[in-house]
Amino acid sequence: MVTEQVSTARRREVLDALRRGAVPAAGLDLLAVSLDRFERSVADDLAAVAAGGSVFKAVRGEYGSGKTFFSRWLAEQAKRAGLATAEAQISENETPLHKLETVYRRLTERLTTATFPPSALRQVVDGWFYALEEDALAAGDLVAAGAGEATEPAALEKAVGELLEARLREVGRSAPAFAAALRGYRAATVAGDQATAAAVLAWLGGQPHVAASARRAAGVRGDLDHFGALGFLQGLLVVLRDSGFRGLLVVLDEVETLQRVRSDTRDKALNSLRQLIDEVHSGRFPGLFLVITGTPAFYDGPQGVARLAPLAQRLATDFTANPAFDNPRAVQLRLVGFTEASLVELGGRVRGVFAAGAAPDAAARISTLVDDAYLGELAGAVAGRLGGKVGIAPRLFLKKLVADVLDRVDQFPAFDPRRDYPLTLNSAELTDLERNAARVDGAASAADIDLDLG
Repeated sequence: MVTEQVSTARRREVLDALRRGAVPAAGLDLLAVSLDRFERSVADDLAAVAAGGSVFKAVRGEYGSGKTFFSRWLAEQAKRAGLATAEAQISENETPLHKLETVYRRLTERLTTATFPPSALRQVVDGWFYALEEDALAAGDLVAAGAGEATEPAALEKAVGELLEARLREVGRSAPAFAAALRGYRAATVAGDQATAAAVLAWLGGQPHVAASARRAAGVRGDLDHFGALGFLQGLLVVLRDSGFRGLLVVLDEVETLQRVRSDTRDKALNSLRQLIDEVHSGRFPGLFLVITGTPAFYDGPQGVARLAPLAQRLATDFTANPAFDNPRAVQLRLVGFTEASLVELGGRVRGVFAAGAAPDAAARISTLVDDAYLGELAGAVAGRLGGKVGIAPRLFLKKLVADVLDRVDQFPAFDPRRDYPLTLNSAELTDLERNAARVDGAASAADIDLDLG
C-alpha cells in the first residue's frame, strides 16, 4: 500500500508520465504488478554482475504486455544494486542493430546512474579520473624531495597517467584508441581547453564528425566503426567499475523491428546479436547485464531468430508448460500480459499514489468514488473498446484513470465518474496497435470497407 513516505517529486513524475500515456522513467516499484516471480532471479543476476560476471536475458511478450515497463523496472533494481544503465530502442533508421558503433553511441547518449540523468558519460569519466587521483595519492608521497609543492601537480599527473595505462592495458589490446582518447581528454581538461575536451569526449562516446583538430590532439583518427565498438564497450565497463559502479545494464528494446527490414540487413543484425551474446557468455564484458526485448513472433517466426540457426539455439526456451511454471532463470523470460484483475490491482496502486498526495477531503472522495468496483468497470470498458484485448489496455486505462477520472475527482467536489464521465476514445490518442483493435473509424472488418472501383 502506498504511504505518505512517497516523495512529492517522485509521485508527480509517475503521475505526469501516466497522464501522457507513457511509462514513467522512475518510481516503477510503486506500480509493479505480477513481477514478484522475477525478483529473486533478478537479484541473483545483479549480484553475479556486480561480482564481475556477465548476464544475458531475452524478454518476450506481445505488444502491451509490459516489456518496456519490465525493462525500466529492471533498470531501477540495477541502480539500487550500484549499476549504471542505458536503454536504446532498435530501429532501422535511428539504431540499426547491425551497426554496433551506432548502438554504442546510443548507449553512451542514454547512459544514466542513480545520481546523474542521461548522458552521464562526462560525470562517469570525470569521476574515474578523480578516483585515479585518489588512488595515486594513497600510493605514497608525490612531492619531490627538496622541490616542495611546486612539483606535486606534475608528479600527480605522472602517477595518474601510469595508473591509466595499467587499468586500460587489457582493453588497450583490442581498443587502443579508447585509452588514447581518455589521455587526450585528461590533457585537454588539465590545460583548461574545454572545447577540445568536450570534442574528445564526444568521440569517446562514438559520436561521428568530431573536429579533426580535437582528434589530432588526442592522437586518434577517423570515427568509431562496427568492430571497434565492442572494444569501446569494454573500456566503458572498466571506467564504470573504477568509478565505483558495479556494472552496466544495457537494454536493447524492440528488437522485433528487425523483421521489417531488408533481408540482408536483417541477417547482419541477427548475426550481430549472436556475436554480442557469445561475447557476453565468453566473459569479455565483466560487469555487463545485457537485455533484449521482443515479441513472440520475433523469437519464433520465420523472419526473426529462426533465420539464424546458431542464434535460435542460444535463445531456445521451452514455453509449452503453464506460464505459472515458467523458469525465471531461463535465457528467455515470458511476460504474459494483463488480465482485468491485474488491471484493477494496478489501478489500485495508482489510486494509492494519487491519493497520498491529495488533500484529506479529496482523498476521501477518491476512496469512495474510485473504489475497486469502479476500477473494474473502467478496466472492462477500456478493454471492451479495444475489442476485448485486455493485454493492450494498460496504457490507455492508466491514462484515462489519472487524467480523466482522478484529476477531476481531486479538483471538482461535485464530479462523480459513474455519472459524469462517459469513456471516449479518439483516433489521435491511440497507437497504431490500439487503433487497429478499436477500429475507431467504424469498420468492423475489411469486408465492411466500401471501395470505389469506378
